[in-house]
Amino acid sequence: MPILGQNQYGKAENRVVKITRDGATHHIKDLNVSVSLSGDMDEVHYSGSNANVLPTDTTKNTVYAFAKEHGIESAEQFGIHLARHFVTSQEPIRTARIRIEEYAWERIETPRSKHSFVRQGQETRVAQITFDGTSWEVVSGLKDLVVMNSTDSEFWGYVKDKYTTLPEAHDRILATQVSARWRFNWSDDEQQTPDWEESYEQTKQHMLQAFAETYSLSLQQTLYQMGSRIIDHRDEIDEVRFSLPNKHHFLVDLEPFGLENATPDGAVYFAADRPYGLIEATVLRDGCEARIPVDLTNL
Repeated sequence: MPILGQNQYGKAENRVVKITRDGATHHIKDLNVSVSLSGDMDEVHYSGSNANVLPTDTTKNTVYAFAKEHGIESAEQFGIHLARHFVTSQEPIRTARIRIEEYAWERIETPRSKHSFVRQGQETRVAQITFDGTSWEVVSGLKDLVVMNSTDSEFWGYVKDKYTTLPEAHDRILATQVSARWRFNWSDDEQQTPDWEESYEQTKQHMLQAFAETYSLSLQQTLYQMGSRIIDHRDEIDEVRFSLPNKHHFLVDLEPFGLENATPDGAVYFAADRPYGLIEATVLRDGCEARIPVDLTNL
């Protein structure tokens, strides 16, 4: 007889925009919230009985109601409120996982308007909050953060075989589209809760500084320096996972037009979107166990 394995259900991608009005000055929190619940749900699969099922429409309504009742201090804190509610208010639910994407808006500063904004295009902030009634796991991060060093990068001394055509490079462009997740060591209510907003901003800043300040002999080396700087400077974080596509830039051959391309005053490059090298790795605090999934597309 077949046996039911792991299962979960919920409402995915609830788009919620919370406007907070401080007089004439307004503030925006723009989230995409996905709720996933698991627990005593065998019978609904075996017989179709919905006796233990909280409708996904109810989870959607809860997201919007909580945005009004509790506000949205941060993506992480909002996810904690939701996860605690679902696990503690519904006996069949044993675990709640809340995934959140946050889209940033920047105020358009004018003498007359304090309620106009432009959507920031740097990156999308993400968070995953999991609660099993006893312990918490909070993983934050970002995706689609595009960065570039126009010099201070080399790539040479690699393995060569009969299929190798790539010339060695002693001065190249290094560019990538950062996808990163970091796991906090906060796991129970007895611990002091991190300042989620400050932690995000500082972690991102350390990541960018390491990228900018590393003279890179490989994207792998740069990745390790980015993760190491976060671990060294943010005590609340035990693990960082990166997925870094190498956004290749190739010198254009201009000789057919009688032009020398790579000259002291600059050069022209072709930005290739695919195929691309994909560099992925985890950086851990010494003595800690890796828990972030290897495949970030599943997080």
